Amino acid sequence: MKPRQDPKQVTRYAEMFAAMGAEPRLRIVQLLLTAHPQGLVVGDIQEDLEIPASTLSHHLEKLKNEGLVRVRREGTFLWYIANTSALQELMDFLYAECCTRSKAIEPDELVSITAATSRTLGRKINEHRKH
Repeated sequence: MKPRQDPKQVTRYAEMFAAMGAEPRLRIVQLLLTAHPQGLVVGDIQEDLEIPASTLSHHLEKLKNEGLVRVRREGTFLWYIANTSALQELMDFLYAECCTRSKAIEPDELVSITAATSRTLGRKINEHRKH
């Protein structure tokens, strides 16, 4: 019999996944990951995703409350940063269930970043920083 996950932890992961379940919030997390580790100011997120300020504020608050993003204030600017520790925790949770205990997916079948993909991502990040 396989060990059971702590129900409180599973509930926490479910809430984190639910927070990313809305398309705008998933896009925000993706964008913040491209700008990691420095993050982005709200205005840059709004411009890139073309989300109204009030809606963006709501989405950022939800992500922050679930621990998926962090915020820091520098003067009058709020910088949002993807919480990679929390995202890694979610990935570990899924990996443990699908690839180690049940072998539903073989570990080598998981998506990996190739050198070409990495270079493309690097260019996009640099282009975004210039703007």
